[in-house]
Amino acid sequence: YSTGFYNQKAKSIKNCCAVLIKDYNRKVPNDFSKLIKLPGVGRKTASVVAGNSFAIPAVAVDTHVKRLSNLLGFIKTNNVNKIEERLKELFLKEDWVKLSHWLISHGRKICIARRPKCTTCVIGNLCPSFNEVEI
Repeated sequence: YSTGFYNQKAKSIKNCCAVLIKDYNRKVPNDFSKLIKLPGVGRKTASVVAGNSFAIPAVAVDTHVKRLSNLLGFIKTNNVNKIEERLKELFLKEDWVKLSHWLISHGRKICIARRPKCTTCVIGNLCPSFNEVEI
């Protein structure tokens, strides 16, 4: 389960820390398969930790990555596992971590969900959804 709900977040963090102390000698594992087994840690969090803390190639699919992957025509699905798989097929492994950062930043600053700034978008000429989203 996700730690997204505030009632569950503290409990998940506490349980995760207990596992890190008990099973990992107080160290965060640098292995994706071990990360996703930690309480409250899913694929997105494991990907963020793997990529940013350990330089392990990973694609973190959040709401922005999901939305932009569809708008840019990379894939047509809301299934985050399929989106992750498709992005890994399309982009070089050494760019996976940066790709997540780029898409998240672009989704927050330019391709905003309800009011995209298509006129200032530097990749507008590559975007199949350019100016199609109602403002």
